[in-house]
Amino acid sequence: MTVPDFQSIMLPLLQLASDGQEHSVHEYVDKLAIHFNLSEQDINEMLPSGKQTTFYNRVGWARTYLAKSGLLEMPRRSYYRITERGRQVLKSNPPRIDMKFLEQFPEYVEFREREPSKEQSSIVPHKDIEIVQQQTPEELLEDSYQEIRATLAQDLLVMVKQSSPSFFERLVVELLVNMGYGGSRREAARAVGQTGDEGIDGIIDEDRLGIDAIYIQAKRWENSVGRPEIQKFVGALMGKRVRKGIFITTSIFTSEAINYAANIEFKVVLVDGKRLADLMIDYDIGVTGAVTYQLKRIDTDYFNDN
Repeated sequence: MTVPDFQSIMLPLLQLASDGQEHSVHEYVDKLAIHFNLSEQDINEMLPSGKQTTFYNRVGWARTYLAKSGLLEMPRRSYYRITERGRQVLKSNPPRIDMKFLEQFPEYVEFREREPSKEQSSIVPHKDIEIVQQQTPEELLEDSYQEIRATLAQDLLVMVKQSSPSFFERLVVELLVNMGYGGSRREAARAVGQTGDEGIDGIIDEDRLGIDAIYIQAKRWENSVGRPEIQKFVGALMGKRVRKGIFITTSIFTSEAINYAANIEFKVVLVDGKRLADLMIDYDIGVTGAVTYQLKRIDTDYFNDN
């Protein structure tokens, strides 16, 4: 069983409310999980942001749309119950309640027209409109963010591959410093600066006190990096008497290289082009902020009179 979309949740949620009692969102979540026969894995599945479970998010939005349509009301903080309109809807025995169904209610139409995500097909243009309509606004926003980020990462990698060896060297130094390695940028540049085969090799402090050192090798390559290159790197680690290393490439690693690095005593971290671009985005290397959206939720503690 997979987590149902929020439109599939609306009718069962309204049916649960048909007892006329007040219910919290948590109660709806627990009862609907049983209704849909969800597993623990389904219930604990998180949104990409990691801030909330997918099922809780979808139940919350199903409740919101029912309330905005006048089918549910909030008699007191955080609790909802069915309205007379909601009872009449259930009496009509609808096979499904979805966004199209709710368009018969003027309150819902007014609410939707105020939303910036009204034209959902323009938010995620590559997706089928039916799939898009099954997503909550938060899911749409996260999907859009991931699509923008993926495109940015691809463009970043192209720029890195087109850069000069010396520029690539500075890029890696700056990235490592932003990640907390090597102390200052000047100290890191002294440690990592032996220009080689269109890349850099050197030793950098793992922390600002220089308690441990990490050997760095970076290759601005187009071809994949195979096991022989990793074996040479491990040999270099032995020669430097260090047991930790980072191998960075703008290309990819072969499966043999990945398996070899995972099964040796030395701690060797492999950073391919995709991960390099992701790290550059995370640590603000070669990118700048464009637009920031801050999602906010009700602070129930603020309204607690006790």
